[in-house]
Amino acid sequence: MSVSGLEAAVEKMRAEGLGDAAVESFARQYERLREGETGTLAEAEIEPVASLPDGAELTEPASAALLDQAVIIKLNGGLGTSMGMTKAKSLLEVKNGKTFLDLIAEQILALRESSGARLPLILMNSFATRDDSLAALTAYEDLSAGLPPDFVQNKVPKLRQDSLEPVAWDADPALEWAPPGHGDLYTALVTSGMLEALLYGGYRYAFVSNSDNLGAVLDPKILAWLASSGAPFLMEVADRTSSDRKGGHLARRVSDGGLVLREIAQTPDADIDAFQDTSRHKYFNTNTLWVDLHALRDVLGGSGVIDLPMIVNKKTVDPSDKASTPVIQLESAMGAAIGVFEGAAALRVPRSRFVPVKTTNDLLSLRSDAYVIGDGRAVHLAPERDGTPPFIDLDTDHYKLVADFDARFGEGAPSLVACDSLRVVGDVSFGADVVVKGDVIVEGVARVDDGTVLEG
Repeated sequence: MSVSGLEAAVEKMRAEGLGDAAVESFARQYERLREGETGTLAEAEIEPVASLPDGAELTEPASAALLDQAVIIKLNGGLGTSMGMTKAKSLLEVKNGKTFLDLIAEQILALRESSGARLPLILMNSFATRDDSLAALTAYEDLSAGLPPDFVQNKVPKLRQDSLEPVAWDADPALEWAPPGHGDLYTALVTSGMLEALLYGGYRYAFVSNSDNLGAVLDPKILAWLASSGAPFLMEVADRTSSDRKGGHLARRVSDGGLVLREIAQTPDADIDAFQDTSRHKYFNTNTLWVDLHALRDVLGGSGVIDLPMIVNKKTVDPSDKASTPVIQLESAMGAAIGVFEGAAALRVPRSRFVPVKTTNDLLSLRSDAYVIGDGRAVHLAPERDGTPPFIDLDTDHYKLVADFDARFGEGAPSLVACDSLRVVGDVSFGADVVVKGDVIVEGVARVDDGTVLEG
């Protein structure tokens, strides 16, 4: 744990051409790690959030002038590797032949048409997602409203767990690097020059969300509420259910009552039960945020660095090889900025604003008639679902990877609008126009013929 470890890491980052703010942000985290900070947040240091303002009760939309000060930023750095993808996850077909990026573009164009506002779309890409994503968006004219269409997230060296030296991995040097988590948003805005461009262009409010969440559409009512509140930062949260037990939750610091985000990776082992108690910690972070760019400029100051809580992620240098060198990845979460901005706020929003696709289970639901494309090209649950998505559990041995999933649903997704749950065990393929009703379990090897009605 010598100073040489940090010096070697900084030298490696500078040789890679990373900006000063990215290097300084990493160096600060490294120092905290070296001094023994674990990045944990104990239950004794926080208390539950009892209640919040309700976004469903907002009625006053933003004016056209206020909307003209808004920019839409989509986090687009993921490759979907957990589903076997090798290109940007946002290029996956999700609904009616449309990809995530297609639907995002259509949502923004619809809002522009109805409001007359500029509403540029900006992607935060990784080096791996940039070219394909920008090429796909050339089908839509001037989505960035004259601004650069994207900026690229930074990367940080993986550190050996035994020495905190930057790891070397000759078999694949690319594996020596890790993404620094989406908390890098703020630093990358600076190092790319994007923050300066936005401020120069007269933009004040950034609406930020994941590209794989098609429920996260800019809501003019929330923008109006944010502007009138004067809050420098706003997090959209939703009610936690049992399926959200591992997602980051909102809390208040015991020390001063300020809002804070706690991720499961920041939770001591002794507090995991409390972390997962959805009756105690009622609200989870949807990872949809609103940021006052003037306030961000002030928080960043001259260094361009925002001190977010550190997440210490312990892995192996090659994630697919558990025998490879144990490493530490230093990360941060962008939602953790709620604890940095004085006066930051949270807003309870309907579950309809949270439609992520993390697995092929989610993908099957979204491709089915359980979800529809509504006004403004927003994707939401069909009215018949009464706000509750079907529970899908596909056998991971046969459906985890998109290619395997597509092969077994080659004729399209079954009707799930009347489905409560669908569990598939084994190797089952589905024909065209299959209908699933109630609670259904299908076991294979088998084929469900065209037009079959499966009813529990």
